[in-house]
Amino acid sequence: MKVIVCKSSDEMSKAAARIFAERIKKKPNIILGLATGGTPVKMYKELIRIHKEEGLDFSNVRSFNLDEYLGITSEHDQSYRYFMNTNLFDHININKANTHVLSGVAKDPAAECKAYEEAIKKAGGIDIQLLGIGGNGHIAFNEPGSAKDSRTRVVDLTKTTIEDNARFFKSANEVPKQALSMGNGTILEAKEIVLIADKTSKADAIAKSIEGSPTEQVPASLLQAHKNTTFVVDKDAASNLKKQYEAPTSGCCGCK
Repeated sequence: MKVIVCKSSDEMSKAAARIFAERIKKKPNIILGLATGGTPVKMYKELIRIHKEEGLDFSNVRSFNLDEYLGITSEHDQSYRYFMNTNLFDHININKANTHVLSGVAKDPAAECKAYEEAIKKAGGIDIQLLGIGGNGHIAFNEPGSAKDSRTRVVDLTKTTIEDNARFFKSANEVPKQALSMGNGTILEAKEIVLIADKTSKADAIAKSIEGSPTEQVPASLLQAHKNTTFVVDKDAASNLKKQYEAPTSGCCGCK
């Protein structure tokens, strides 16, 4: 596992964006695994900048998102399809037919999850997967206790996650109580994984994920077993780490 510690959230976002940009340049028909939430927004803005100013080409890129709320349509302003369109897809030359987000209003959610797994496999698997992390160590909507080999499925959201996501809704009562989510096992099959985190509110989860023992009670800690995972964090998110980690100049836009 590689750990890159940047001095600010902005530099963390630029570092992660540069990793993705280099992978896209190397493999134009790459399969991206994408994430939503507050943390990736600045990273996506940087990818948009690289596209517009440096000519990064998304025309042959395909993508699969980690998750979606159960019970809200893709047009809902808090759906993850809406998020991806407004924060990335609408601003780059990607074919939206090649972007995949689970349907929160599928008539048969279990069948939707199974079909999603099959679509990922048919595409050849995810080349590089972006992850955020919850304050309790969850990745995607794999809450503490989610099995290491879990697959895409319907999940119940914990009170903590509902409270964390309430800031995106008018009230906590409006936050869906369930979601469709890639499983830990699905995520771990990605060829490369990049997890990004900022703010001190993530510091405990980051420390447990990097320096603690791997456990299903801290889903992100399971990434320790992955052969090609990079944590890109700012100094606040890294504040509880016991070891010192430095970012190579070439890998983190010069931040340390």
